[in-house]
Amino acid sequence: MRILVFGASSQIGYFLLPRLRELGADVLAVSRRPRETAGVTWLRGDLPHVVPPVGELSAIVSFGPLQGVADWLLGAGLEGTPRVIATSSMSAESKRESEVPAERALARQLRDAEEALATICERRGLAWTVFRPTLVYGAGLDKSLTPIARRAMRTRVFPLPGGRGQRQPVHADDIAQAVLAALETPAAAGKVIPLGGGERLSAGEMFARVRRSLPITTLPIPLPGWLLRLGRHAVPRLRGPVSRLESDLIADNSALQQLLGLAPRPFHPDAACWVPRGPAAGP
Repeated sequence: MRILVFGASSQIGYFLLPRLRELGADVLAVSRRPRETAGVTWLRGDLPHVVPPVGELSAIVSFGPLQGVADWLLGAGLEGTPRVIATSSMSAESKRESEVPAERALARQLRDAEEALATICERRGLAWTVFRPTLVYGAGLDKSLTPIARRAMRTRVFPLPGGRGQRQPVHADDIAQAVLAALETPAAAGKVIPLGGGERLSAGEMFARVRRSLPITTLPIPLPGWLLRLGRHAVPRLRGPVSRLESDLIADNSALQQLLGLAPRPFHPDAACWVPRGPAAGP
């Protein structure tokens, strides 16, 4: 089994690479800079243009920009008919009706890229699966919860917004396991599959659990609704995040469970979740 991985240095790639090595796969990982990982061949490249020849492949896995891998597939000189597994984001749906124009545009771009990837794969006779994860955490590389946790550890202060909107954080390793399951499940082909964590909880409780997971004591600072509304009007970049505190950002995991037999873990982070990790170290 020879697998090409785009976005291998991402948080999902951090967990996927060692799992592929355990299966005895020949792993080709594409990165903008050279790396060293036992059992992995790293290739210098970037989507969609600068990717070296890769020969015959069993599968292509991408955690990079969807449109980038779609554009690459359009002109790639592939040997054989590799299976294609890629990640999108639940933002394709959750930000569809956002009051922030840039977020609506992002949702549209994600859906367009999903459609482009499906069209190109079908044109080339390649089976494809796209996962739409919710908020991803687990390797200290995300841009959502990890910056909050690390800022709190620096300042010893943890702001706690009390949003009632439901959240469903998904561990990056659960996404890696879903990728492996999809590679072995023909019925997952041609599907866009939502992928959320194993627990739904309020935004307020999600932030409280992040605080409790930290290795140091921090001062909790509750942020009342009136203050958040004031900040939303005073600081334009806060409009989207604050407005979503009362909105549900969740995924229906029924397809994940029925097709792949997977049940992601509930949200119980520990301090290691906020420590940046890279693929060279392994989990």
